[in-house]
Amino acid sequence: MDSNVEDLSSSLKEFGKKMSALSSILEKFGLDIITKMGQTNLKITQLTDRVDDLNKATIDIKGLIPQLSNVIENQKLLEDELNLIKSLIMNITSPHSKKPEVENTIERDESATDKKDQIITQLNELKANLENTDDPQDVKPILEKIKEEIFEFTGGHRMLYEISQTITILDSANSLNDLIDDDEQTPKSLKKHLENKITFWINKLMVKD
Repeated sequence: MDSNVEDLSSSLKEFGKKMSALSSILEKFGLDIITKMGQTNLKITQLTDRVDDLNKATIDIKGLIPQLSNVIENQKLLEDELNLIKSLIMNITSPHSKKPEVENTIERDESATDKKDQIITQLNELKANLENTDDPQDVKPILEKIKEEIFEFTGGHRMLYEISQTITILDSANSLNDLIDDDEQTPKSLKKHLENKITFWINKLMVKD
């Protein structure tokens, strides 16, 4: 009887030791799991922060795109102005710019007259066709071509700068019906502004020899 009790007691103690060992193992395993989960959560948080930073950087870059476009447009406008100033200076300093003093009647340069008439015709056609279009991109290439021909005809003129400004406005406009602010107090449509400018340029060319 006593022997059985001692065996049972010994078995219970051994079982208790094994349970303690098992508990220790499970506790360590649980701590490892908790640690790993904590590390995983930390990495996820870090990755989330990096994604947020990347989104913010992307938004900032997208926000800079319109400013960059303005810089490019302003640079192009500045280049046009510098080219105009350069052409005016060359035209003034050129020895051919001075008209020879002769008593005889100077023959008219028929080719120059034809060129002027051709430009005026193109301006009138552009003005007439404005009624049939609202897309600024339809007008831009025509105006650029007329600008080149005016430069060839005049060698440099104030209206070239005005045409460059108008082309810049066309670049950023969605429609010829967009309202713009010009020298007048009441805003007018881009189409009306362009019609007035074309009339002004034609008058300038009419008095240009």
